[in-house]
Amino acid sequence: MASLNKVMLIGNLGRDPEIRYTQSGSAVANFSIATTDRWTDKNGQLQERTEWHNIVLFDRLADLAQSYLKKGSQVFIEGKLQTRNWDDQQGVKHYRTEVVGNIMQFLDRRPTQGASETEAQAPTPSSPPAQAPASATEAVSDPGPSEEYIKDDIPF
Repeated sequence: MASLNKVMLIGNLGRDPEIRYTQSGSAVANFSIATTDRWTDKNGQLQERTEWHNIVLFDRLADLAQSYLKKGSQVFIEGKLQTRNWDDQQGVKHYRTEVVGNIMQFLDRRPTQGASETEAQAPTPSSPPAQAPASATEAVSDPGPSEEYIKDDIPF
């Protein structure tokens, strides 16, 4: 039977990305983002609940996060859930569930640069790595099907 492990989040960074490097020199970025649900309860009162999500990015995405994200930045992250565990010095087992991102899109607008959204995707074995954007305002994304293609695809 097939399974699916996919997470898509839009939120704001709770802290600047922390970057570190593995022994082989690969970059790893860690940060958290907040997502907030808002609703009106049965008494007509506005309610709000904020969830915090731990994000981990590797290699090029980690470098881009370090360069362009800061506390408060709005970002889209797509990836998978992963839980790791470890024992501390007292022998207590700890668990941490994280979103390991493979797609990141910057959602902040920079008014002085006439910004557009920026998307970056982690390289996969089936696709060659994309070049890093020259600036935070350059988009790296698939433009999608052309309008002409869509008109030709309609069966009536």
